Amino acid sequence: MPEYMLSVNHVENEPTPTAEETQRAFKEVDAFNTRLQEAGAWVFAGGLMPRETATTVDNSNGDELVVDGPFAETKEWLGGFWVIEAPDLDAALRWAHEGSQACAGKVEVRPFQAG
Repeated sequence: MPEYMLSVNHVENEPTPTAEETQRAFKEVDAFNTRLQEAGAWVFAGGLMPRETATTVDNSNGDELVVDGPFAETKEWLGGFWVIEAPDLDAALRWAHEGSQACAGKVEVRPFQAG
């Protein structure tokens, strides 16, 4: 069955959720995760630490370079994700609608390359 990544994106200068909103989102995401697991669509998921905690490694030219910070300087970044199995894009989009509501944010859907 095809796999899709549902990514939760954050945008710079968007209002920071209150502690109450964050706790509500955590509860809703937990419930969404349970629905994914019960439906057999769950592969794995995770939330990411803030982008400032990233480290970028580049050894593409044989020069071992390690830089503190994210790869790209951008106003948008990945905050977390789900990897799911779904029969088709329409089914993945239905899951993304639920995930977006649960985390109170935008969710991008991308299929994995067939391997």
